[in-house]
Amino acid sequence: MSTRTLIRGGLVVTAAEETHADVLVEDGRIAALAAHGTDAARAWTADRIIDATGKYVIPGGVDAHTHMELPFGGTAASDTFETGTRAAAWGGTTTIVDFAVQSVGTSLRDGLDAWHAKADGRCAVDYGFHMILSDVNEHSLKEMDLLVSEGVTSFKLFMAYPGVFYSDDGRILRAMQRASGNGGLIMMHAENGIAIDVLVEQALARGETSPRHHGEVRRALLEAEATHRAIQLARVADAPLYIVHVSAEEAVAELVAARDKGLPVFGETCPQYLFLSTDDLAAPGFEGAKYVCSTPLRPKEHQRALWRGLRTDDLQVVSTDHCPFCFSGQKELGRGDFSKIPNGLPGVENRMDLLHQAVVEGRISRRRWIDIACAAPARMFGLYPKKGTLAPGADADIVVYDPHAEQVLSADTHHMNVDYSAYEGKRITGQVETVLSRGTVVIDGRAYTGRAGHGRYTPRGTCQYLG
Repeated sequence: MSTRTLIRGGLVVTAAEETHADVLVEDGRIAALAAHGTDAARAWTADRIIDATGKYVIPGGVDAHTHMELPFGGTAASDTFETGTRAAAWGGTTTIVDFAVQSVGTSLRDGLDAWHAKADGRCAVDYGFHMILSDVNEHSLKEMDLLVSEGVTSFKLFMAYPGVFYSDDGRILRAMQRASGNGGLIMMHAENGIAIDVLVEQALARGETSPRHHGEVRRALLEAEATHRAIQLARVADAPLYIVHVSAEEAVAELVAARDKGLPVFGETCPQYLFLSTDDLAAPGFEGAKYVCSTPLRPKEHQRALWRGLRTDDLQVVSTDHCPFCFSGQKELGRGDFSKIPNGLPGVENRMDLLHQAVVEGRISRRRWIDIACAAPARMFGLYPKKGTLAPGADADIVVYDPHAEQVLSADTHHMNVDYSAYEGKRITGQVETVLSRGTVVIDGRAYTGRAGHGRYTPRGTCQYLG
């Protein structure tokens, strides 16, 4: 039986335009949009009418970088696919793209199957997968072709974490060459892990064991060097490249130089680099462990370059790199040795609100907010226009957003399965009110009405920024 929902009276904001319009939803998709008060809009009937007067009506967020249930550092990320996607819904994100992991000595298929088993039937919102490529060999290179044909169209490699995920330049070049031929997009964690390990060893030998030293050994120059090297390898392979979690001004400069040459090089940053800094890593006692992530937080002056890169489109996407570890029992593994602190921060619930705060503060426009949080990640990873916009035929992933509501971010009120907030006490203007995922209301007036298993696996096309 056909079900129809009408969202009436709001300001519809997409990456392309803002218009006072009503939105008609039918059978999980957007059926039509029409300006308020027009004959067309007045003629619509619906099973449910949502009053969005005074609110924004925006596409559901697309978080293209999450790590639910990721094993790391002797423990695992504390959010499951169920708790993490529920928190995403609370924060106005209706699609995540998580990372399936190939372990050394196993196939890509084994890793992908393992992540499907974790997520299947448990997600509150829609999801897709990237593939972490840890073991580049002839078999895994051939598997890349098959995965692209099945809708897993992006592959992450690491210049960091020797002995875990690290790939040397030769393996990276081989993977890039394969992606050049099959249409895949290489995603790169760009830090010189070999050099960083030397600095870690030297710092610990000097007795420098506290969390702030995590940021000091992972030098901005080593992020910039790896970014430069990744770009040059991609040029040799004639392959597109996406640099994840850009945090340093010097790395932004490498992206700007590449894009000024017209190269198909793209960049992502995350809320933690825009709103947090080494001041947080240096918090008294062991509190700084809450802010250990890689790439690390930088001194505040780097934030100017990141915001500028977002305004000039030298950085296209803001994702979270959501990889939460509880302070108690997980982050505490690194007491006395910062190198043993699990790397990762919670944030999937906070991204849309934090970026709206940037709108409030005049750092970005409303349309740019929707571009970097919804449309650009959907285009980058082959989900547009099914996701990331409000247009007839698109999935009815819709957020009614109250731009005037005030809230204070806190572990006491968030829904992520982690015992602290990276933004504890931060005052935010703007809040998610109602969320539809494929036409189903999953957040209703700030009450959760979704369910595990509603979210569907979503195969993806190739990067839509490429010819």
